[in-house]
Amino acid sequence: MDTLIKRGDGMFPSVVSKLVNPLFEDFFSRDISDWADRSISAIGVNLPSVNLKETDTKLEIELAAPGLKKDDFKIEVDNNMLIISAEKEEKKESSKKDDYVRKEFNYQSFYRSFNLPDYADENKIEATYKDGILDVVIAKKPGHTKALKSIAIK
Repeated sequence: MDTLIKRGDGMFPSVVSKLVNPLFEDFFSRDISDWADRSISAIGVNLPSVNLKETDTKLEIELAAPGLKKDDFKIEVDNNMLIISAEKEEKKESSKKDDYVRKEFNYQSFYRSFNLPDYADENKIEATYKDGILDVVIAKKPGHTKALKSIAIK
């Protein structure tokens, strides 16, 4: 798409077409997950990736958050919602002799939330942080059995 709107003899190309065309080209030509990731990184938000695991006795969340300390994290449970957040502010003193051409170290934070199933035991949650991975283990309530459900394909 070269132009979305053309007026008169084409001497004044529409500003709207120059702004809107890339949006539509990205929207229709990209995979939805790629488009979402690009828009998040384009606005400077860094959302850590997670792995979710489930066994007969526990649920496990592995969250990739390198460069943080365990004290930077906050983990809460509110109304069957597990909330993991982190906040870190770069406090590095600089002197006049530092000749930065560009300085991007400053502040990072994120917020992720997960709906816990009814069989999760909110009173038995443990978390560890090692080598850039936050590992949150949630015990299942005793007596819960995982039911296999078959879905018919039409």
